[in-house]
Amino acid sequence: MRIRHSGATVRVIAGTVDGVTGPITGIVAEPTYLDVSLASGGTFMQPIPRGHSAFAYVFEGEARFESEDGKTVVAPKLVVWGDGDSIEVHAGNVPARFLLVSGQPLNETIARYGPFVMNTQEEIQQTLRELQQGTFAR
Repeated sequence: MRIRHSGATVRVIAGTVDGVTGPITGIVAEPTYLDVSLASGGTFMQPIPRGHSAFAYVFEGEARFESEDGKTVVAPKLVVWGDGDSIEVHAGNVPARFLLVSGQPLNETIARYGPFVMNTQEEIQQTLRELQQGTFAR
């Protein structure tokens, strides 16, 4: 679902923006997942509910995030916030495109290995065994 405002085109993947709800629903962390294209000179502002953390992944162009002390962020770059109120983004002479994701922290332990993210190293090892045996769910 796509909406436009202030030089921004927003695809709502999860959550609700300006009355538009994305197709992904029913997730416990109540995420907002947006694909934002910001035209040159455009501005985008998104409220972030209290208790939610957020990040933006700039993958095209460059933009200025107000919380980054006015610094311009050039792709590829990840910007991370803690508990927040809102995020404001401005494009200068160069357009930008970024993913904006926010949600409630899960407060779970995390174990990582390559593309795998699980809760324990034992779960990672079990997954690797399943891959080697050809029994990993597809």
